[in-house]
Amino acid sequence: MEGSGRHYTAILVDDEPIILRSLKAAIPWEELGIEVAGEAKNGEGALDLVREHAPDIIISDIRMPGMDGITLMKEVLTGNPGRIFIVISGYGEFEYAREALRQGAFDYLLKPIDHDELTEMLKRAAARLDAQRADDRLLHSVQVLSVMARERMYAEWIEGNDRPCGPLAWLESHELDEDYFMAVVQLDHYHQLSERWSMAEKRLWLFAVRNILEEWSQQYGCLAVFPFHSGEWIVLFPDALQPRKITLGHDLIDRIRTYSKLKCSVGLSRTTRGIHQLSRAYDGAARALYQRFYSEQEGVFADTEHEDIAGHPDLKYPKHLESQLLDAIRTLDTGRLNACWDELKGYLEEQAYPKEGAERLLIELTIVLCRQLEQGNPPMDWRLDGLIHELHDQGSLHDAIALLKEAFAVQLADHLKSQHREDGPTVVEKAKQYISNHYHQDLSIEEVAEVADLSISHFCTLFKQVSGYTFLEYLTECRMDKAKYMLSHTSVKVYQIAPLVGYQDPKYFTQVFKKATGQTPTEYRESHAAISGKN
Repeated sequence: MEGSGRHYTAILVDDEPIILRSLKAAIPWEELGIEVAGEAKNGEGALDLVREHAPDIIISDIRMPGMDGITLMKEVLTGNPGRIFIVISGYGEFEYAREALRQGAFDYLLKPIDHDELTEMLKRAAARLDAQRADDRLLHSVQVLSVMARERMYAEWIEGNDRPCGPLAWLESHELDEDYFMAVVQLDHYHQLSERWSMAEKRLWLFAVRNILEEWSQQYGCLAVFPFHSGEWIVLFPDALQPRKITLGHDLIDRIRTYSKLKCSVGLSRTTRGIHQLSRAYDGAARALYQRFYSEQEGVFADTEHEDIAGHPDLKYPKHLESQLLDAIRTLDTGRLNACWDELKGYLEEQAYPKEGAERLLIELTIVLCRQLEQGNPPMDWRLDGLIHELHDQGSLHDAIALLKEAFAVQLADHLKSQHREDGPTVVEKAKQYISNHYHQDLSIEEVAEVADLSISHFCTLFKQVSGYTFLEYLTECRMDKAKYMLSHTSVKVYQIAPLVGYQDPKYFTQVFKKATGQTPTEYRESHAAISGKN
């Protein structure tokens, strides 16, 4: 059937009622996949129908009282040049028809109307509309891929992967060559929320927050908005907004609270420039968020240089020791971690840190290290606030360091056991199984990375290394395998199979299937039916 999977609307315009009736009755509209949305006797009435129904096709007489067909055509094509406009004219009005073609008409018909000729004309019109839709989808896909690639590139730079961009160089955003600053938006108590939410609820909430952020950021000309870790988003601002950064942060918190009822906090970096500074900006904004622990409610926290600790200008922040501690956490090296704790203890004693300053530094480092554990490994069994309260209860630096050694040693041991159980192939197999069970849904890489309990960039790299496929390649192959089975073993129509394997647009499904197999779904079904018949 010509119109399977296709749906367009048309309006008919003519001041002769008999012509309107014959057009409605004689044309196989349903077979063409076209619905007649309305009829009008003149140009003014037609414009009302256009505003009401936004039709894809207008078939109109040229000569009508009041507004004629050419004037009507100019009006409707100005608003949407992709519309199909077909004019009807008498034999003595050929010059009008030729003028209509010059002004953008798709084609013209002479009276008396040949209904077969009009049917063929409508088939061509629908084919053009199909092509326009395909072009629009392709453009949208390119735009989406461009955004995804840029976000992936930004994420890699934030994580410290400063390799040359290579094939992605064309996506490098030149706005980062100008001054900018970063906001890290983090849902408060995300891990507790995550435990309460089902996977579907989690996907819905994270999608809702991203939408809120994207809509909000458009008001201020933000350079980029994208999720980074679970429950966390990155927003890049042009430096022109620097004077308003704190106000913007509070406005953002209010917007998320108002529309999602969720609480979040915002960490703000200092001004920087260049894509290679993304990692440094993230470190600054994330560090600013550590101040959330000392606040009784969500808030906006700005990064400042670690010139002093707890108001003591002579006490320098031990950045070198923080880096060593983080590296030990990343490599799950308990021996090295304990050596770092001992070195930190000696540093604090040598610098003669007051109790208040030492306690604040240990708490901040604890938050930093816990965050690293959360990002790179399975969720922790402890509650961070419980560990912090225990730190407060320690009577000496020796006891505080001993507590941290024991707590982190237990966590690293658990993570090592988990790592042996959940090695790369196991994690990828888990992701494949999830894809196999949910291929028919609108499945995103964020969702599968969440199931694998990895950051998106880490998941992409691991999945490609282990499976040999990108996520999209594997998802497409899975969908094509399911489609081939249905085509070979059932009589379900092609346009009905499309949504069953994750494609809402049957025409797009056909394009993907042909690219993957070299045959259209119908050709594939026929060829396998022939093979089955021979056997």
